[in-house]
Amino acid sequence: MSKDIDIANPARTKAIMNSYGLQVKKSLGQNFLTDQNVLHNIVFTADISQEDNVIEIGPGIGALTEYLARAAHQVMAFEIDDRLLPILDETLYDYDNVEIINQDILKADLPAMVKEHLDVDRPLKLVANLPYYITTPILMSLLAGSVKFENIVVMMQKEVADRLAAEPGTKAYGALTIAVQYRMAAEMAMVVPRTVFVPAPNVDSAIVKLTALPSRTHVPFDEAAFFKVVKAGFAHRRKNLWNNLQSLFGKLPETKTAIQSALDAAEIDPKIRAERLTVDEFITLTDALHGAELI
Repeated sequence: MSKDIDIANPARTKAIMNSYGLQVKKSLGQNFLTDQNVLHNIVFTADISQEDNVIEIGPGIGALTEYLARAAHQVMAFEIDDRLLPILDETLYDYDNVEIINQDILKADLPAMVKEHLDVDRPLKLVANLPYYITTPILMSLLAGSVKFENIVVMMQKEVADRLAAEPGTKAYGALTIAVQYRMAAEMAMVVPRTVFVPAPNVDSAIVKLTALPSRTHVPFDEAAFFKVVKAGFAHRRKNLWNNLQSLFGKLPETKTAIQSALDAAEIDPKIRAERLTVDEFITLTDALHGAELI
């Protein structure tokens, strides 16, 4: 089949897979995207220009990589499955601005790789169709790392996407929401039906855009303590904040007094559930618990 036809064309995708006898690995969450409109929307959402460098995670057979290569200055793509390397050599042969790195993104020294392979003076963006089973670890690793992205545009299971972009007081709002929104503004760009993948997954997907926030003026005294309090707050979603804080710190009389003192200082109702607290309110609570000598 002609290379003039996009990799994401369903017929070409099947032809590539048949040519190499490629069977997808469920263990790696492999589902290949075959809809050009979705790919256009991903590149549009990431606002990629010839000035930008892009990191991609999991290029597969190169469908999204091809669109990124056309739009960006340079693309560095991390692919863990070495079976796909010869396929990518063929499908992306015409694009001299793409480099495939055969590494697990969670084990890669990303700052060193960026410095070695990309022009660090250019804007850096990250685009990925993330495997469902490892979406959260990858996102947390990227957000906690020292490499700063202008934006991150990722496709993931819609249920997880709902959590990333959730508002306080909703069922989807939780510890993952706060971990992401502490650092990035999150918005749902579009829902992607399961029918545009080969093979089709069991659930629909969604594209989420994460945009770097300006430096926070309101920060906790210690980030590790902040995330510890957030995790504790959502440990038992049906319990109120008072009960979850007692589960974290204990139920001794002096401990209860200190918890109450912290809640009073933070002006937070002990009967409220964690899902109703904003990021800033969790920061205020963390500092108040520190002031009460609980953390």
